[in-house]
Amino acid sequence: MSQASAGAVISPVSERRFRTLRPGRLPYDAALALQEDLLDKRRQFQEDTLILLEHPPVITFGRRAADSHLLLSEGELARRGIEVVRTGRGGDITYHGPGQLVGYPIVDLDPVGRDLHRYLRLLEATLIDALAAFAVTGETVPGKTGVWVEGAKVASVGVAVRRWVSWHGFALNVGDDLSGFSAIVPCGLQGVAMTSLERLLGRPVPLPEVEERVIAAFARVFGSRHAGECEI
Repeated sequence: MSQASAGAVISPVSERRFRTLRPGRLPYDAALALQEDLLDKRRQFQEDTLILLEHPPVITFGRRAADSHLLLSEGELARRGIEVVRTGRGGDITYHGPGQLVGYPIVDLDPVGRDLHRYLRLLEATLIDALAAFAVTGETVPGKTGVWVEGAKVASVGVAVRRWVSWHGFALNVGDDLSGFSAIVPCGLQGVAMTSLERLLGRPVPLPEVEERVIAAFARVFGSRHAGECEI
Protein backbone atom coordinates (compact mmCIF):
# COMPACT_ATOMS: atom_id res chain seq x y z
CA MET A 1 0.00 0.00 0.00
CA SER A 2 1.10 3.57 -0.50
CA GLN A 3 0.00 7.02 0.52
CA ALA A 4 -0.80 9.53 -2.20
CA SER A 5 2.30 11.43 -3.23
CA ALA A 6 2.60 15.16 -3.73
CA GLY A 7 2.85 14.38 -7.44
CA ALA A 8 -0.85 13.50 -7.40
CA VAL A 9 -1.69 17.18 -7.05
CA ILE A 10 -2.09 18.97 -10.36
CA SER A 11 -0.74 22.41 -11.11
CA PRO A 12 -3.33 25.17 -10.78
CA VAL A 13 -5.02 26.20 -14.01
CA SER A 14 -5.80 29.86 -14.57
CA GLU A 15 -9.28 30.63 -13.24
CA ARG A 16 -10.04 26.97 -12.54
CA ARG A 17 -13.03 26.97 -10.19
CA PHE A 18 -15.69 24.64 -8.87
CA ARG A 19 -18.97 24.98 -7.01
CA THR A 20 -20.54 22.53 -4.62
CA LEU A 21 -24.07 21.20 -4.73
CA ARG A 22 -25.37 19.56 -1.55
CA PRO A 23 -28.96 18.30 -1.98
CA GLY A 24 -28.94 16.13 1.16
CA ARG A 25 -30.35 12.60 0.91
CA LEU A 26 -31.34 11.88 -2.67
CA PRO A 27 -32.60 8.69 -4.34
CA TYR A 28 -30.09 7.19 -6.76
CA ASP A 29 -32.20 7.80 -9.88
CA ALA A 30 -32.69 11.46 -8.94
CA ALA A 31 -28.94 11.88 -8.44
CA LEU A 32 -28.33 10.26 -11.82
CA ALA A 33 -30.73 12.70 -13.49
CA LEU A 34 -29.02 15.60 -11.72
CA GLN A 35 -25.64 14.47 -13.04
CA GLU A 36 -27.02 14.10 -16.56
CA ASP A 37 -28.35 17.66 -16.43
CA LEU A 38 -25.02 19.06 -15.22
CA LEU A 39 -23.12 17.04 -17.83
CA ASP A 40 -25.19 18.60 -20.59
CA LYS A 41 -24.52 22.09 -19.22
CA ARG A 42 -20.83 21.74 -18.31
CA ARG A 43 -19.44 22.96 -21.65
CA GLN A 44 -21.55 26.13 -21.36
CA PHE A 45 -19.78 27.20 -18.15
CA GLN A 46 -16.24 27.67 -16.85
CA GLU A 47 -16.83 25.93 -13.51
CA ASP A 48 -16.80 22.30 -12.42
CA THR A 49 -19.37 21.02 -9.91
CA LEU A 50 -18.79 18.74 -6.93
CA ILE A 51 -22.07 17.12 -5.84
CA LEU A 52 -22.01 15.83 -2.25
CA LEU A 53 -24.94 13.81 -0.92
CA GLU A 54 -26.26 10.69 0.78
CA HIS A 55 -28.38 7.96 -0.78
CA PRO A 56 -31.13 5.81 0.68
CA PRO A 57 -29.95 2.17 0.75
CA VAL A 58 -28.97 1.10 -2.78
CA ILE A 59 -26.64 -1.45 -4.38
CA THR A 60 -25.13 -0.41 -7.70
CA PHE A 61 -23.47 -2.56 -10.34
CA GLY A 62 -20.60 -1.11 -12.38
CA ARG A 63 -19.85 -2.25 -15.92
CA ARG A 64 -17.48 -5.01 -14.72
CA ALA A 65 -19.66 -6.35 -11.90
CA ALA A 66 -20.56 -10.05 -11.87
CA ASP A 67 -24.04 -11.18 -10.81
CA SER A 68 -22.37 -13.59 -8.38
CA HIS A 69 -21.13 -10.61 -6.35
CA LEU A 70 -24.72 -9.98 -5.22
CA LEU A 71 -25.21 -12.35 -2.27
CA LEU A 72 -28.96 -11.90 -1.71
CA SER A 73 -31.86 -12.07 -4.15
CA GLU A 74 -33.28 -8.81 -5.42
CA GLY A 75 -36.59 -9.84 -3.84
CA GLU A 76 -34.96 -10.19 -0.42
CA LEU A 77 -33.17 -6.88 -0.88
CA ALA A 78 -36.47 -5.21 -1.78
CA ARG A 79 -38.00 -6.58 1.42
CA ARG A 80 -35.10 -5.00 3.31
CA GLY A 81 -35.64 -1.67 1.56
CA ILE A 82 -32.48 -1.86 -0.57
CA GLU A 83 -32.74 -0.87 -4.23
CA VAL A 84 -30.57 -2.50 -6.94
CA VAL A 85 -29.40 -0.40 -9.90
CA ARG A 86 -27.18 -1.30 -12.86
CA THR A 87 -25.09 1.69 -13.94
CA GLY A 88 -22.71 2.78 -16.67
CA ARG A 89 -19.84 3.65 -14.34
CA GLY A 90 -16.58 1.77 -14.12
CA GLY A 91 -15.79 -0.63 -11.30
CA ASP A 92 -17.67 -3.53 -9.76
CA ILE A 93 -20.50 -3.68 -7.21
CA THR A 94 -20.90 -1.42 -4.20
CA TYR A 95 -23.38 -0.30 -1.57
CA HIS A 96 -24.56 3.22 -0.73
CA GLY A 97 -26.64 4.21 2.25
CA PRO A 98 -27.20 6.74 5.03
CA GLY A 99 -24.01 7.69 6.82
CA GLN A 100 -21.93 7.48 3.66
CA LEU A 101 -20.71 10.60 1.86
CA VAL A 102 -21.11 10.19 -1.89
CA GLY A 103 -19.32 12.59 -4.24
CA TYR A 104 -20.13 13.11 -7.91
CA PRO A 105 -17.58 15.48 -9.49
CA ILE A 106 -18.69 16.92 -12.83
CA VAL A 107 -15.18 17.84 -13.99
CA ASP A 108 -13.71 18.91 -17.31
CA LEU A 109 -10.77 16.52 -17.78
CA ASP A 110 -8.89 18.69 -20.29
CA PRO A 111 -6.65 20.16 -17.51
CA VAL A 112 -5.54 16.63 -16.54
CA GLY A 113 -4.68 15.76 -20.12
CA ARG A 114 -7.83 13.67 -20.68
CA ASP A 115 -6.10 11.01 -18.61
CA LEU A 116 -8.69 8.86 -16.84
CA HIS A 117 -6.07 6.94 -14.84
CA ARG A 118 -4.64 10.18 -13.52
CA TYR A 119 -8.12 11.43 -12.67
CA LEU A 120 -8.78 8.33 -10.58
CA ARG A 121 -5.53 8.87 -8.70
CA LEU A 122 -6.54 12.50 -8.05
CA LEU A 123 -9.84 11.40 -6.52
CA GLU A 124 -7.99 8.95 -4.28
CA ALA A 125 -5.55 11.70 -3.30
CA THR A 126 -8.50 13.96 -2.44
CA LEU A 127 -9.96 11.35 -0.09
CA ILE A 128 -6.57 10.65 1.51
CA ASP A 129 -6.10 14.39 2.05
CA ALA A 130 -9.57 14.66 3.65
CA LEU A 131 -8.88 11.71 5.96
CA ALA A 132 -5.60 13.28 7.04
CA ALA A 133 -7.58 16.22 8.42
CA PHE A 134 -8.95 13.72 10.97
CA ALA A 135 -5.47 12.32 11.67
CA VAL A 136 -6.36 9.15 9.71
CA THR A 137 -3.74 7.79 7.30
CA GLY A 138 -5.34 6.56 4.09
CA GLU A 139 -3.51 4.45 1.53
CA THR A 140 -3.95 3.09 -1.97
CA VAL A 141 -3.41 -0.45 -3.19
CA PRO A 142 -1.52 -0.93 -6.48
CA GLY A 143 -3.82 -2.26 -9.18
CA LYS A 144 -7.01 -1.35 -7.32
CA THR A 145 -9.08 1.81 -6.98
CA GLY A 146 -10.25 3.25 -3.68
CA VAL A 147 -8.69 4.07 -0.31
CA TRP A 148 -7.74 1.75 2.55
CA VAL A 149 -6.81 2.27 6.20
CA GLU A 150 -4.88 -0.47 7.97
CA GLY A 151 -5.96 -3.06 5.41
CA ALA A 152 -9.69 -2.22 5.43
CA LYS A 153 -11.43 -0.28 2.68
CA VAL A 154 -12.87 3.09 3.70
CA ALA A 155 -13.69 4.59 0.28
CA SER A 156 -14.65 3.34 -3.18
CA VAL A 157 -14.19 5.05 -6.54
CA GLY A 158 -16.02 4.38 -9.81
CA VAL A 159 -16.30 6.93 -12.60
CA ALA A 160 -17.59 7.46 -16.11
CA VAL A 161 -16.69 10.03 -18.77
CA ARG A 162 -18.76 11.70 -21.48
CA ARG A 163 -17.09 14.03 -23.96
CA TRP A 164 -14.20 14.17 -21.46
CA VAL A 165 -16.38 15.42 -18.64
CA SER A 166 -16.46 13.11 -15.61
CA TRP A 167 -19.49 11.87 -13.70
CA HIS A 168 -20.23 9.22 -11.06
CA GLY A 169 -17.39 9.40 -8.50
CA PHE A 170 -16.60 8.23 -4.97
CA ALA A 171 -18.15 7.03 -1.72
CA LEU A 172 -16.54 7.60 1.67
CA ASN A 173 -17.83 5.52 4.59
CA VAL A 174 -18.44 7.89 7.50
CA GLY A 175 -21.05 6.27 9.78
CA ASP A 176 -20.68 3.12 11.84
CA ASP A 177 -23.45 1.08 10.16
CA LEU A 178 -21.82 -0.96 7.39
CA SER A 179 -24.36 -3.79 7.43
CA GLY A 180 -25.44 -3.12 3.85
CA PHE A 181 -22.09 -4.35 2.58
CA SER A 182 -22.92 -7.86 3.85
CA ALA A 183 -25.29 -8.27 0.89
CA ILE A 184 -22.46 -8.01 -1.66
CA VAL A 185 -18.85 -8.86 -2.39
CA PRO A 186 -17.66 -5.24 -2.05
CA CYS A 187 -16.01 -4.04 -5.26
CA GLY A 188 -15.77 -7.71 -6.28
CA LEU A 189 -12.94 -8.28 -3.78
CA GLN A 190 -13.39 -11.55 -1.91
CA GLY A 191 -12.64 -11.24 1.79
CA VAL A 192 -12.30 -7.46 1.80
CA ALA A 193 -13.02 -5.77 5.13
CA MET A 194 -14.91 -2.48 5.11
CA THR A 195 -14.39 0.28 7.64
CA SER A 196 -15.59 3.84 8.24
CA LEU A 197 -14.32 7.10 9.64
CA GLU A 198 -16.44 6.68 12.79
CA ARG A 199 -15.07 3.18 13.40
CA LEU A 200 -11.53 4.40 12.96
CA LEU A 201 -11.99 7.37 15.28
CA GLY A 202 -14.26 5.64 17.80
CA ARG A 203 -16.69 8.55 17.84
CA PRO A 204 -19.52 10.04 15.76
CA VAL A 205 -18.45 12.39 12.99
CA PRO A 206 -20.99 14.90 11.62
CA LEU A 207 -21.38 14.49 7.87
CA PRO A 208 -21.23 18.29 7.22
CA GLU A 209 -17.79 18.35 8.85
CA VAL A 210 -16.59 15.62 6.48
CA GLU A 211 -18.08 17.50 3.54
CA GLU A 212 -16.03 20.59 4.41
CA ARG A 213 -12.84 18.53 4.66
CA VAL A 214 -13.52 16.93 1.28
CA ILE A 215 -14.22 20.30 -0.35
CA ALA A 216 -10.95 21.72 0.97
CA ALA A 217 -9.04 18.62 -0.16
CA PHE A 218 -10.64 18.71 -3.62
CA ALA A 219 -9.57 22.35 -4.02
CA ARG A 220 -5.97 21.55 -3.05
CA VAL A 221 -5.56 18.40 -5.11
CA PHE A 222 -7.25 19.72 -8.26
CA GLY A 223 -5.67 23.17 -7.99
CA SER A 224 -9.16 24.68 -8.19
CA ARG A 225 -10.83 27.46 -6.20
CA HIS A 226 -14.09 26.77 -4.39
CA ALA A 227 -16.49 29.39 -5.75
CA GLY A 228 -19.32 28.62 -3.32
CA GLU A 229 -22.59 26.73 -3.44
CA CYS A 230 -24.96 26.36 -6.35
CA GLU A 231 -28.65 25.49 -6.33
CA ILE A 232 -30.42 22.58 -7.96
